Amino acid sequence: MTAETHRSRVALCFGLVYVLWGSTYLAMRIAVRDFPPYVAGAVRYLAAGPVMLGFCALSGRRIRINRQDLVRLLGIAVLLLSLGNIGVLWGEEYVASGFAALIVALLPIWVVIIETWILRDGRMSRQGMLGLGFGIIGLLVLLWPRLTAGTHLGHMELIGTGILGVGSFCWALGSVFSSRWEISVGVFSSAAWQMTLAGFVNAAVAALAGQFRHARWTAPAFESVGYLVIFGSWIGYSAYIWLLEHVPTPKVATYTYINPIVAVFLGWLLLKENVDGYMLVGTAIIIGSVALVNSSKLRSRESRVNEPDLSTSAL
Repeated sequence: MTAETHRSRVALCFGLVYVLWGSTYLAMRIAVRDFPPYVAGAVRYLAAGPVMLGFCALSGRRIRINRQDLVRLLGIAVLLLSLGNIGVLWGEEYVASGFAALIVALLPIWVVIIETWILRDGRMSRQGMLGLGFGIIGLLVLLWPRLTAGTHLGHMELIGTGILGVGSFCWALGSVFSSRWEISVGVFSSAAWQMTLAGFVNAAVAALAGQFRHARWTAPAFESVGYLVIFGSWIGYSAYIWLLEHVPTPKVATYTYINPIVAVFLGWLLLKENVDGYMLVGTAIIIGSVALVNSSKLRSRESRVNEPDLSTSAL
């Protein structure tokens, strides 16, 4: 591969991760108009997981797992895709897609909090503490109109924010376990198993909760879920893994700053979502806080710089 070809592939993969993962929030917002959250999660991951698992087998990747792998993959899948991702879908029933993306963008801060204050794995640096403080300020700026509105809509948006917060915490916890637990198969096979297992879990929850009875099987719902499968789970994730193998991790981590901007722009452009001064200021503060936390985290974990960090991947 020539240097020019390599640069072109790097640029293409960055563009795919930046745009496709940023656009998944828009697709999820459309999906939950007709599909209850666990129905959307079941359809998405039962479509994406087995196909990806089959691709891994046909391409010569190892997919056979042992009992310990199964338990760990199931735990990670539930945290990431049956609680974390479903939390985003559920939250987007109440808030705009761009707003949801900004709440989820705080996820690296959750990861650092879990590692330093819950698992007691090291101490947060001054830069990390500064990023945490800015993250709280950015969140308050975003929420201020909802906190002061006193309307039913404002209260519903606060409920949606709370759901997004719980979902983000579950995703962060699953990401921490994913980075600590050894699995005997590669990252692609691991992701395929996680999606497949989560698909069955989501289908079971949807059936028990009666969500299938409330689903409207419309073309926009299927199209949006299809977009999430193809462009979020397959193409976007493959581009992300390729980047991790060919580009330093700190550069790959820049997607955590770009995805919320893409989500806010697409929500404004295609769904006419409101973007006011609070949104713009909150966006700038939150992205800055994530940059501070990410840079301090990366420096404190240089020995693990080559490991995939799935803390904010859209799978």
